[in-house]
Amino acid sequence: MKFKLEVTDKLSKARAGEITTDHGVIKTPIFMPVGTAGSVKAIHQRELKDDIKAQIILGNTYHLYLRPGLDTLEKAGGLHKFNGWDRPILTDSGGYQVYSLTEVRKIKEEGVTFRSHIDGSKHLFTPEAAMDIQRVIGADIIMAFDECTPYPCEYGYARRSMEMTHRWLKRCCDRFDATEGKYGYSQTLFPIVQGSVYKDLREKSAETIASFNREGNAIGGLSVGEPAEEMYAMTELVCNILPTDKPRYLMGVGTPANILENIALGVDMFDCVMPTRNARNGMLFTKNGIINIKNEKWKNDFSAIDAESDLFSDRQYSKAYLRHLITSKEILGAQIASLHNLHFYLWLVSQAREKILSGDFYDWKNKMVKQVSQRL
Repeated sequence: MKFKLEVTDKLSKARAGEITTDHGVIKTPIFMPVGTAGSVKAIHQRELKDDIKAQIILGNTYHLYLRPGLDTLEKAGGLHKFNGWDRPILTDSGGYQVYSLTEVRKIKEEGVTFRSHIDGSKHLFTPEAAMDIQRVIGADIIMAFDECTPYPCEYGYARRSMEMTHRWLKRCCDRFDATEGKYGYSQTLFPIVQGSVYKDLREKSAETIASFNREGNAIGGLSVGEPAEEMYAMTELVCNILPTDKPRYLMGVGTPANILENIALGVDMFDCVMPTRNARNGMLFTKNGIINIKNEKWKNDFSAIDAESDLFSDRQYSKAYLRHLITSKEILGAQIASLHNLHFYLWLVSQAREKILSGDFYDWKNKMVKQVSQRL
């Protein structure tokens, strides 16, 4: 993987760059749709490429390991061949499931023992196993195995967890460097900064992660319930330490406003389930604000969902029709809303990139943060 930093904004730390992988080029800043089980929910791969113009998608190591399983993925030739996506893929390591499966897991120095949410079977994820599993899945960018701490988190626990994450990172790097990809293309390992919302821990973690000198770096443990101001403070702190010549990935973030503010702090890559999950529940994100399409006010509104969008230029849908589909729990409603939201998120980061390149980002960002945050 190669990263070329093209421009840094003069009034902020926003960056425009280019990541080159064996499966294609990613122009940053970028939003990555989440395909947990090898599929972005309700979205066809053709729509991801042609309508949404996604450049990279995510897969979830924990879910893919359990189903369809490594044997099937390896026989298929990796996730790219299995799901028919020929552009870059990033996989998380299962570390977030360490955070979310609190009732069915135990964390030790060796790794994490957990029970499958599918059948209750017992499994052990170690740093080494996380590398081996992601090698089999075949993602272009794979994540180090870490522990994502909750919020709020007691200082002593956050420190001990961070130190273990650093020890696990050493084991991840050793295993990754001692093995090779299975499918004839290169893979890249990103470490993850932790430390909750404690400044000294975040500084130490960022310095430690940077010292491993991998091709890119990630920021984890945010967007887990802390106030947005805390997220921004930690992100700014970490971005000031992580090397400028490598991409920075803020994991699991977030709202359109969160993305714009974190781009301004120097982040290059984002992912979040929000655009698709909220879409299935009737929340639409637009450049003019947020729409709850279930509200009665849209029942007889026959105007286009977003008249300025080019997504449905050949098949415009009205707010009234989409409201009918969502309230009737029609599958088409989830499809249309998910397409709309992902298209908007990809439009937003592409606009941010254009504004960075043209030198107009800062004022545009301040205007857009207000616009996209208001309720319509």
